[in-house]
Amino acid sequence: MLHFDGQVAIVTGAGRGIGAAHAALLAARGAKVVVNDIGAAMDGAGTDATPAALQAERIRQSGGSAVSDTSDIATPEGAQALVDRAIDAFGRLDIVVNNAGIYWYDAFPAVEPADLQAQLALHIGGSFNVTRAAWPHFESARYGRVVMTTSTGALGQASLTSYGSAKAGVIGLGRALAMAGAPLGVKVNMVAPMAMTRMMNAHTGQSEVPDDPERAPSLVSPLVAILCHRDCPVNGETYVSGMRRVTRLFIAETHGYTHPGLDLTPEHLLENWDALNDLDRQQLAPDTKTWADANSRHLSATIGTSTR
Repeated sequence: MLHFDGQVAIVTGAGRGIGAAHAALLAARGAKVVVNDIGAAMDGAGTDATPAALQAERIRQSGGSAVSDTSDIATPEGAQALVDRAIDAFGRLDIVVNNAGIYWYDAFPAVEPADLQAQLALHIGGSFNVTRAAWPHFESARYGRVVMTTSTGALGQASLTSYGSAKAGVIGLGRALAMAGAPLGVKVNMVAPMAMTRMMNAHTGQSEVPDDPERAPSLVSPLVAILCHRDCPVNGETYVSGMRRVTRLFIAETHGYTHPGLDLTPEHLLENWDALNDLDRQQLAPDTKTWADANSRHLSATIGTSTR
């Protein structure tokens, strides 16, 4: 069994839904958990300390160890206060699960710039802020685990312009942090949840979230626990998790077409269009070790050039 005895985890957006399920599972497996939730509505409006406090109390009543926190992670100051809360309460920090989010449908071009900014500020900005505040503790310990929450909306959906854009940015952020963390013993991975929550229920016309065991938030969390664990086998990867099914979502490119000379024209590309789009010949984006090695060679070459 996977255990987290002696470890401390922050889970954002953990007062309800998927975040609450993550916090409960980590606590049940021995982690001390900081339940962060500002208690906002789905569009980010308002605050309420009750959800975080209630979830922390549920964990304690079940025999776990948890404290609540209502810091606003969309600001660097709020993220730092959250990390300080973990250190003050438990003396260390090992795990960050960036789960907090807001959600609404929109339509392009009617979507307002402010809608996009709000989504970016919480999904990308919040994940960046909390991980950045936690990083010095990971660096000093030469260890850390970070899970970012993305969405299949990142793949493109007309009604999720701002939300999907922000969630796509989370993948890019997570890949960059995975490379930065690899030499430090820090692993960063992404999860796209599939579950029925109050956010997903908002557009069904029902006032209550249906009790659907097949789409329970708790079915997302086992994969998250693996990515949070000391023996996590991957770094920089993205998975879709929920409804009893887990899949790997990956970035790849085709083998493509390489022109034999320097006289490349648009017509050459059109003549070889089938070849450059051939899915039978493809390669994955490099893993973080290959990626880090390549980047190191590039930096060395750049530094060497600049000093000559």
